[in-house]
Amino acid sequence: MSHQTQFKALVESLQSAITGQERFTLSYNAEASDFIRFNHAKVRQAGHVQQASLHFKLIEDGRHANLNLTLSGDETVDRQRLDDALHQLRETLELVPADPYLLLNDEAWQSSNVQDVPLPDSAHVVDRIAQLSEGLDLVGIYAAGPIYRGFASSHGALGWHQANSFNFDWSLFHENGQAVKASYAGHAWSDEAFSKRFALAREQLVFLGHPAHPLAPGQYRAYLAPAALEEVVGIMCWGGFSAQSLADKTSPLQRLYDGQAGLNRLVSLDEQVTGSLSPAFSDEGYPRSDLSLVTAGAAKDRLIGSRSAAEYGLTANGAGWGESPTALSMKNGSLPLEEVLKELGTGLYISNLWYLNFSDRAAGRITGMTRFATFWVENGQIKAPVSTMRFDDSIFSLLGDSLEQLTRERELILSASTYSQRQTASNQLPGALLSKLTLTL
Repeated sequence: MSHQTQFKALVESLQSAITGQERFTLSYNAEASDFIRFNHAKVRQAGHVQQASLHFKLIEDGRHANLNLTLSGDETVDRQRLDDALHQLRETLELVPADPYLLLNDEAWQSSNVQDVPLPDSAHVVDRIAQLSEGLDLVGIYAAGPIYRGFASSHGALGWHQANSFNFDWSLFHENGQAVKASYAGHAWSDEAFSKRFALAREQLVFLGHPAHPLAPGQYRAYLAPAALEEVVGIMCWGGFSAQSLADKTSPLQRLYDGQAGLNRLVSLDEQVTGSLSPAFSDEGYPRSDLSLVTAGAAKDRLIGSRSAAEYGLTANGAGWGESPTALSMKNGSLPLEEVLKELGTGLYISNLWYLNFSDRAAGRITGMTRFATFWVENGQIKAPVSTMRFDDSIFSLLGDSLEQLTRERELILSASTYSQRQTASNQLPGALLSKLTLTL
């Protein structure tokens, strides 16, 4: 039985079991994933995970209760588990008050999206990694396989989503303990693209053996590779586009949405659901469509979940918990990747950032550390690695006046999180050339 057939059978079973006053929503999550862990460039652990679960919400008279169920794949067993859950939730509903911000979607929408691009054979991937990493200290994890998402409601809404993807997240370690971190992810595997990405990491590894270039606190020209820019954009999404945060004035992009500040005209950010790994519907039962969050540096749409819609009289647009983007796409620029060092001239090439946090949330000011391969560049040539430094700067500077160019090429960065299950979140980002980045220590 296919995952979609299994889900529809459970929905039909539940439809026939509820009373006239009861309503429900049912979310389905499943995967069939290969996981391969590497250490010292050799396979140390390999496995395959198949799992499926339901998130069941029962509603009556404004009261609701939730339950998560692990499915066995046996139709009889799973129907009984769902029936037991129904009885348990009925008992729970008697104990909870009505929720004033419960806003259910009563439309009987239909949605189906199946991205079944053939995934690479895992044995081929292992062979390719082994060939390219011969003689190197490589540590990493490869995860690949289809991810399934489904939604159904008692109002007749039914959504289905399948997306095949792979994600290889790895580091190359120098004998001095320094490392270059890289990733390669997507829907369709390309030996050529992977080899090119690996060659860049290998080239940077050589420079880690050079004596470190000392830097004093101050402002420096800098290039943020897509992985580094992802950290900046990621923290910006902590409430940045959230209708709830914007309404209670806690968004780090409050000044942008209030029209008191702007970003560089090069900056355009979309929630690009179409073609992404993310389903075109939310766990709350709202269809999702593409949104323009920032266009040419100006604020446009915001992410609105059902509770924010109920509290502030807005129209929900399918945002999930936290009202953060899950399929963020940043418009590319015109800087060819091969000309990045030349255009940087003298300054910092930053591959990764980490430990980011707000130093002044209201002002959109963030702080964090450089990580892994950060290099000092002189006259368009990498000269030496740079020791870990802390930066403290404003989003309105980094993506505002300080932003000079964005790269023509973009990188698809998938979430490497595997807590409970593989995730569907993604970011498609270019690299960013900055006229200045403020290092504090």
